[in-house]
Amino acid sequence: MAKSAPAGTAAARNPDRSRERILSAALREFAAKGFAGARVDHIARRAAINKRMLYHYFGGKRELFRAVLRRKISERRALADHLSGDPAEGLAFWFETACRDADWVRMLEWEALQEGGAVIDEKVRRASLARAVQRIRERQRRGLISAQLDPRHVALAMRSLTMFPVAFPQLTRLITGRSVFDPRFQRERALFLKQIAAVFRPANAGARIHPAK
Repeated sequence: MAKSAPAGTAAARNPDRSRERILSAALREFAAKGFAGARVDHIARRAAINKRMLYHYFGGKRELFRAVLRRKISERRALADHLSGDPAEGLAFWFETACRDADWVRMLEWEALQEGGAVIDEKVRRASLARAVQRIRERQRRGLISAQLDPRHVALAMRSLTMFPVAFPQLTRLITGRSVFDPRFQRERALFLKQIAAVFRPANAGARIHPAK
């Protein structure tokens, strides 16, 4: 009977697939336990890969955390590039995205609790968020968002509106009587976000929406 190849050998033959498995496993581990509580050996076990290969690809736990962050930032940048800029569309979309990617929200919560103000990969993340604020300024120039609003606080408010129910599922259930993952709650929330989007629009905008350029 043929012997199966060792995990390290299989990983070396398909590094892209191995990296993907490691990043997916790392996201789940960091979301469950935070940076401080996560264990590299647990991530390797989740990914079904030799721990030595994990260190070979990523160097260590901090570098792996940084890699997960950069991948999530890249995913969100690609999604943002395809939105029209209409706040009603954007708010509902990002709420649905948060519901589908609750591990990302939990990972950010753990970071806020455990890092004591220090932010891993802060320079890259600050630049990414600066681009998000710049997108809001562009939408203000196009008349999609009121120019009277501070774009930095618009960006923060949009994240609060879309991520809070996932970040605090117990408060969501206590207030609404429903789980954040209940399809009925998600439909209600999406409708609410489309309604509240009017707050972000210029007072004279009405229902007019400029097409994306």
